[in-house]
Amino acid sequence: MLPVALFGISNSGVNLALDLLILFLVVVWLALVYWTYADARRRISDPMLIGCATAASLFPFVGTLVYMIVRPPEYLDDVRERELEIQAAEARLAELGYHLCPHCDFEVEKDFLRCPNCMRKLKDPCPVCTKPLDPNWKICPFCEAEVGGPPPAPRRTRRRRESGSERTVAGLAESSGSGPTPGRAERGPTS
Repeated sequence: MLPVALFGISNSGVNLALDLLILFLVVVWLALVYWTYADARRRISDPMLIGCATAASLFPFVGTLVYMIVRPPEYLDDVRERELEIQAAEARLAELGYHLCPHCDFEVEKDFLRCPNCMRKLKDPCPVCTKPLDPNWKICPFCEAEVGGPPPAPRRTRRRRESGSERTVAGLAESSGSGPTPGRAERGPTS
């Protein structure tokens, strides 16, 4: 009994070649599905996106091709390694005394009172030894002088209003022409 011919081909040699070609394409397709899954796990941290990339690769060859176009350019390990290198470099710079102005990112030294670039105030001088102090310090670490916060704004004094009975008495006295009431000073030109 002859096997059913695929694509209507009755020659057994050509039929075998087509079967092997189809088997080869299925194996390559399954390998691409696995490769997409493995690559997505190395590049993407979100499990939902990994599943979506793998599901897209189930469309033969096209899904993997689309994944290759839109995949992140770096591996997660490379991203973590770069972040660690940046943190280590920042720590080394902090040890060396490398500081930046918080306003303009100009390089300043730790004892600068003002930024030479933007002229903004970085620190206040100690009133006793004039060394630079951090605004949050309550005491100067160099001379042990107490550093108060900024002086409180002067309070505006309000004039005391006369009560209603004093006003009527003062008004009656002025209208009668008897002169100023005792306790009230006359206003005159001052020099």
